[in-house]
Amino acid sequence: MPEQRWRSAAGRHLPFALVLAITFLGFVRIVQYHWRQGVVLIGLALLVAALLRIMVTDEQAGLLAIRSRSVDALLYTGLGFAVIVVAMTIIGGPLER
Repeated sequence: MPEQRWRSAAGRHLPFALVLAITFLGFVRIVQYHWRQGVVLIGLALLVAALLRIMVTDEQAGLLAIRSRSVDALLYTGLGFAVIVVAMTIIGGPLER
């Protein structure tokens, strides 16, 4: 029984851990002076968060669940696309690569 409780507690945070891992990779790319790729990865992490928020139950969503499922998905999707569009449309700058 305790092992099952541990699995459910750990499983509840797996969607958030996946989004956090993708975001961490984005920050690694930014530190490596590939800022555009890093920001796009962060935008993709938000899109993955939206997809996971739609697919999993409220209990399984864990830390991804802030508001209702539809509001979370809408906000994650909108912000994800906005971050990607801004990253792709910036021209020039000191970190041009």
